[in-house]
Amino acid sequence: MLPSEPHSHPDQARPDIDSPRRDRKVEPVLMDTSDVAAMLNMSTSWVYREASKLGLKGYKLGRGRNAKVLYKKADVFKWLEQQKIH
Repeated sequence: MLPSEPHSHPDQARPDIDSPRRDRKVEPVLMDTSDVAAMLNMSTSWVYREASKLGLKGYKLGRGRNAKVLYKKADVFKWLEQQKIH
């Protein structure tokens, strides 16, 4: 019979298991208007005014003055690729 290791309590953190998870960074899926503007080298007012006209759809989160318009990063890159001059 093999000697067994002492059993740890389920609530105790196991550094050998938990540490890689803590080191992982989550890539943001959404960009706010200022990020989109900076990426496109345009003003935020241009993004607010022109994005929907050009087919770049935003997502409004919140209400009133505190509402934020966010854009899916993948959609921004897809839209940008469509603007390429052949």
